[in-house]
Amino acid sequence: MVETRKGMPSTMLDKVTFEQRLRARFYDPAFAAIEASIESLVPIAWEAYQDDRKAPRTRRAGPGFADPDYELSVEWLAARDAIAAAERRQKSSDSPSRILLINGSPRSDQTCPGEISKTWRLVELARSIFDAQQGVEVELLDLSRIVAERSLHIHPCKACVSTAMPLCHWPCSCYPNHAYAQVNDWMNEIYPMWAAAHGIMIVTPVHWYQAPTVLKAMIDRLVCADGGNPDPTSTGGKDPDRAKALELAGWGFPRHLAGRTFSVVVHGDAAGAETLRRILSDWLGDMGLIGAGHRAAIDRYIGYYESYAASHDALDADRAVQEETRNAARTLLDAVRRLRRGDLVESGQSIAEPRPK
Repeated sequence: MVETRKGMPSTMLDKVTFEQRLRARFYDPAFAAIEASIESLVPIAWEAYQDDRKAPRTRRAGPGFADPDYELSVEWLAARDAIAAAERRQKSSDSPSRILLINGSPRSDQTCPGEISKTWRLVELARSIFDAQQGVEVELLDLSRIVAERSLHIHPCKACVSTAMPLCHWPCSCYPNHAYAQVNDWMNEIYPMWAAAHGIMIVTPVHWYQAPTVLKAMIDRLVCADGGNPDPTSTGGKDPDRAKALELAGWGFPRHLAGRTFSVVVHGDAAGAETLRRILSDWLGDMGLIGAGHRAAIDRYIGYYESYAASHDALDADRAVQEETRNAARTLLDAVRRLRRGDLVESGQSIAEPRPK
């Protein structure tokens, strides 16, 4: 048995700090009128925190799980059911072709920047191509909502997979954590979006040579889609020793989103666009998704080294990048049609991997 290593300092809060952080949610003087009610909440929340009541509402796992009597979070079970329903739609030959179109920019005219992003405009160009097609459904995942919408989060990945792959559950079971107020996690809605899609199109800017924070948060939390464990009862929830034993006994690393096709459009203003396009394409390929083709993966500069203030004017003038974005959408549509006919198949699918991971 491989030893589970420990030794980091405790992160448990004392009661004073806990209460300070809880009360920060009621900083507005308008809450002063209900101070007595707020005061009554503190001991309840403190008790839940001390008892580590991550999932206060559970039910018996039931048939189909390694331990049918294990108490699973009802929220996790609901997310699992939503993914299963999405996968059934995706696999049905009678269902329309489905595109998941992702806006990877945090910029929004609904909050501090005060102006829409160029990414949003490119997303709209792509959506116009999809909307014009018969038998095609488009689901828009606008990641800018995380910064512009109240209490909507993609909480950070906790890197369970680095302890042992079976500890990383599909879908992620790390959140919500009610004891720690880590709630309103968007991923339980996002996982079914990916599962239902035949084609994925990511349109994003590059931020300091990297994916924007909102996009990277989703990418990290999709790690469970590549090798994740669909049965938390097999690891007793989050028991690292049991997860290590399960992996060392032989783990199949199931690729839950493999076989879909993708397009990537990355834009920048000075540097890094090509690097991010490669990173995103490599990531999607590692999960077993299939690139739609050369015209579906582009990186471009809009207003290269020009004023940020006039960058929308630069996009207005750049008719080529507008049409290239439309062409990326057209290419993805063609790939989805071929995929569903059985003409788009990744080579080497029957070859066993000597080191699956």
